[in-house]
Amino acid sequence: MMTLGVPAVRRLRTMADHAPDSRTARTARRRQQRRRRLKIIAGSTALVIVVAATLAGWWSTTHSSSVSSVAPTSTSTNPTTSSTTTTQPPGPGFVPGKVTAVGDSVMMDYQADLEKLVPGIEVDGSVSRQWATGEQILADQKAAGTLGSVVVVGLSTNGPITAAMFDSMMTTLAGASRVVFVNVHVGQPWQDPNNAVLAAGVAASKNAVLADWNALATEHPEWFGADGTHIAFSGPAPDALSKLIAAKVTNG
Repeated sequence: MMTLGVPAVRRLRTMADHAPDSRTARTARRRQQRRRRLKIIAGSTALVIVVAATLAGWWSTTHSSSVSSVAPTSTSTNPTTSSTTTTQPPGPGFVPGKVTAVGDSVMMDYQADLEKLVPGIEVDGSVSRQWATGEQILADQKAAGTLGSVVVVGLSTNGPITAAMFDSMMTTLAGASRVVFVNVHVGQPWQDPNNAVLAAGVAASKNAVLADWNALATEHPEWFGADGTHIAFSGPAPDALSKLIAAKVTNG
């Protein structure tokens, strides 16, 4: 049997150190490489998360700033004018959705324009008609079940009225959804007292409104003839008065 010397043994050991890896060594190396890859992936993922969070914070801050920089909608400091009138369902004797107008000869001056602005309105005007006569006409229509749920009263041109007469009219029209009273512009001593009665009565009634014809007429003396009461059938006056009434019929 041949005995190897020390130098030969050393050479064999060196060769063994540089020999191809055994299966166990290769497996260990692969595991080590896999762990390194996982560490790299984990690091990359963490970096992505940090970048995403940073971008999200930047977007949120920028978005909030842009929103807060938009000027808020302007709100008027003036109080909104509101009417105390209520539009209530009509009672017995009134026809829902129908408008009835009863007045004196002044109503005849603007009848055609009013009928254009308020489709379906029934207008009953007459020369020299008194307040009590107009009230009776309305009472008869209510009894017959033909009175509109919205009523336009254009009376008091031809004589004085009192608070009691106004209250009687409102009793007759109890159950109406809305009553529009048109005040008067007439060259007679009862103009201002009558208009005061109408204003006070409307203010005390929940379902009544005032069409202030006198205020509008005072601004336009050129609309009137010699009597200072009647207006021409054509021209700006009947159109203006009809629009004033129609607005009250619709909006109160």
